[in-house]
Amino acid sequence: MHILHDQPAELYSTFRLKTRLATVIEVINLADLQQLDISSVPLVLGEGSNTIFLEQQNRPIIRFIGTTITEKWLDKDHCLLHVEAGHNWHQLVAATVAKQLWGIENLALIPGSVGAAPVQNIGAYGVELADVCAYVDFFNWKTNSVKRFNTQACKFGYRDSVFKNELAGKGIIVAVGLTLSKIAKPVLSYQGLDTLAATSSITDIYNQVIVTRNSKLPDYRKLANCGSFFKNPVISNDTFQQLKIKYPAIPGFKQSDGKVKVAAAWLIDQQGFKGFSRNDIGCYERQPLVIVNYGNGRAEDLLSLIGSIQNKVNLAYQIYLEPEVRLLDSHGQQYV
Repeated sequence: MHILHDQPAELYSTFRLKTRLATVIEVINLADLQQLDISSVPLVLGEGSNTIFLEQQNRPIIRFIGTTITEKWLDKDHCLLHVEAGHNWHQLVAATVAKQLWGIENLALIPGSVGAAPVQNIGAYGVELADVCAYVDFFNWKTNSVKRFNTQACKFGYRDSVFKNELAGKGIIVAVGLTLSKIAKPVLSYQGLDTLAATSSITDIYNQVIVTRNSKLPDYRKLANCGSFFKNPVISNDTFQQLKIKYPAIPGFKQSDGKVKVAAAWLIDQQGFKGFSRNDIGCYERQPLVIVNYGNGRAEDLLSLIGSIQNKVNLAYQIYLEPEVRLLDSHGQQYV
């Protein structure tokens, strides 16, 4: 276990706003968690790719950094991977592709840790974590023990889960179980992958995902950002059809429940935000859904831009854009 004091927040968030973190606790295993003596409920953090600290944090911040992977074959074609929460997500994807294990190749280059993946139910190019997640192991602060949540108990939804709602603040994810397959299951319906042949290899798909993401999204190591900033709104089909009459080009994706997911990037782009910046905070020039910090951005400028985007989009389409990124005030509470 490592306990660090008075840390610069920019080391723990890929958006890199300048503020301070009072205490950062890095735990390596379950024994560390069980021995932890904390006076207040800690704030859980992965690699900081979906978290922005708006103000100084006085709550202790805890990170689970164990990275062990255990492999168990269920039959000749299906493998269960037990992955500790501290493992880097993209490195995991790369390793499964190298082993020709299908299931998460469409989720390549998503930044963050394995433990953060179930919280948001990360997804891209027609695939979500929920599609392959067998279970999540969750350490509860109150019981000082681990409980295993199967897929149904995780209550996965679009960028949502039980860990984001009922269990928020009650513990920390320590491991995730993923069921992957040797049987080819290409998902190529989304733009960027739809030009690939149905017989494409897992490596071809993985490489195409990386090329597509790199063409639209900035490298957070070079330009501070947290990836897609807003959720794609899901609206009723009736509402979408009404919008389609007024805005024929509006893109929508039919969901299994009959509702329609609308591309937030298109809504933002139509309001003129692509490439817009003020006081070192702006929308990326290639992808307006990505808000960036050009170096010395301030929390107040970020909040101002978020409000402007939400207001203009709501005024034009009567759609409220909800941030996908976690924005934390001085109490570690969601700000927007």
